[in-house]
Amino acid sequence: MKLLFATLLFMFLVLGSSFVRLSFAKPVAPHPRPAAPATIPPPSPAAHPPPSFCDKKCGERCKKAGVKDRCLKYCGICCRDCKCVPSGTYGNKSECRCYRDKLNSKGNPKCP
Repeated sequence: MKLLFATLLFMFLVLGSSFVRLSFAKPVAPHPRPAAPATIPPPSPAAHPPPSFCDKKCGERCKKAGVKDRCLKYCGICCRDCKCVPSGTYGNKSECRCYRDKLNSKGNPKCP
């Protein structure tokens, strides 16, 4: 009798746990398909000034800079974005409002 009771109890626990496990199972959603890569049209020629314009202007702007390579890098970024570079080697930022107002992540002026 005890063996029969133990066997029935064991079967009840095994079957019960199977049903519980199935009831808590989440339905599996299919993985979303990756979107087709968007093609980016090439920039129009009027979107950015020619590289020679920025190189010439930034070379003039940064010729007296203490860290010339950094000055040329940031001046080039600002020139491409703003399409202008102030005259002279320092100051005159009022000539180019975008150049003057561009800030880095710390809130300091980005353009030299």
